[in-house]
Amino acid sequence: MANRQALRDLQSRLADRLQAAKSQGMSASWLAVEAAGARYLFPLGHSGEIFPWSVPQVVPYTRDWFLGVANLRGGLYGIVDLASFVTGSAPAPRSDQARNESRLVALNTALGINCALLIDRLSGLRNADAFVSSEPPPEGAEPYFGGRYTDAAGSQWQEVNLQALSELPLFLSISA
Repeated sequence: MANRQALRDLQSRLADRLQAAKSQGMSASWLAVEAAGARYLFPLGHSGEIFPWSVPQVVPYTRDWFLGVANLRGGLYGIVDLASFVTGSAPAPRSDQARNESRLVALNTALGINCALLIDRLSGLRNADAFVSSEPPPEGAEPYFGGRYTDAAGSQWQEVNLQALSELPLFLSISA
């Protein structure tokens, strides 16, 4: 009987939280991350689970930015070094301390691709109120780049449309 009451209490608390979330609206729109000194914003609807660094199994004859595959919570994910992909350069070596701070951000399962992006550090959640100005992507920018935002400290944040990234032929073609 006590278990039944505890379950009812839990359901009641969850219902109250869901109702509060609906009435307040979604306050955080992006997951803020850093990679190779650059700041990026991933739309929360495109982002999936966040994992600690896991050493991937190297896949031969692939591009430099494709680090290999890793088993993340029972699923096989391709691991892409975000900074290396964006810059087109070879992945920078990372110290053990940097590896401890780095994370793998999986793409949302709704995007239909088992991929996780290696980032150097998480910077929290952001919403539009966290920024003092925004501008559209410059002409000729990569198709996965969204707007560029500036926060109160003057730091620039580049939005990355993970859905557009996951559909990009270059991103899908990992062979060297």
